[in-house]
Amino acid sequence: MQARSGTARSHGKCRRRVFTSMEDTRGCGDATDPGNKCSDNDFGPSKLGTKEHWDDAYEKELETFKDIGDIGDIWFGEESMSRVLRWMERAEIPENAAILDIGTGNGAFLVELAKHGYRNLSGIDYSPASVELARNVLQAEDLTDVTLKEMDFLNHQGQLKDFDVCIDKGTFDAISLNPHNTDEGKELYVQALKDALKDKGFFTITSCNWTKEQLRHRFTEGFEFVQELPTPSFQFGGERGNTVSALIFKRVH
Repeated sequence: MQARSGTARSHGKCRRRVFTSMEDTRGCGDATDPGNKCSDNDFGPSKLGTKEHWDDAYEKELETFKDIGDIGDIWFGEESMSRVLRWMERAEIPENAAILDIGTGNGAFLVELAKHGYRNLSGIDYSPASVELARNVLQAEDLTDVTLKEMDFLNHQGQLKDFDVCIDKGTFDAISLNPHNTDEGKELYVQALKDALKDKGFFTITSCNWTKEQLRHRFTEGFEFVQELPTPSFQFGGERGNTVSALIFKRVH
């Protein structure tokens, strides 16, 4: 059976946008300024930062997939995947590169990576229903050699290492919305990412909660900013901004 990925709901926008307005996070000034506090105080906690929410959401999506073959939401739309894939092609990421999809959700990005020839793929998620859904989606596409693990990225304790590329599409956003130990969670994420990547390995992040400047400020120590990928823009009150930020970093020691 082939997964009916054409039925995936490709909204082209982040579903967390209802909880935070990107227009309010623009104009943060110099991200390298230690006195710039906007990078941590732009929005409050949300249920979207809780494991309970995602367990419930993926249990429902798993049931839907089993019933009608709908794989569920493609966060930020299909273009968000194409944008990263185009960069990987330009950067000449080899097909045997070790690639980690952080917070894999329904595994849609793993499917696209496999279709583009990448062979050493892993996906993790802390929701067991997500992992089961991703496994079902991959099996429906006859992709049985992708590694899937139920794992909390913040506490992988060295189980994830030596990756050439780590991909985040919304996971750091969710961690930033956690009602409990939010600051600690963001710090743990950065350290977990350092541990997972090889020296000179790449990190791609797509976010609807954080601006380019804020992300550059967050991923400063141990990382080198490589480039910003083009994303949809808006204009309001004579100012131009982006509804989504997509950045590439390189791990450096």
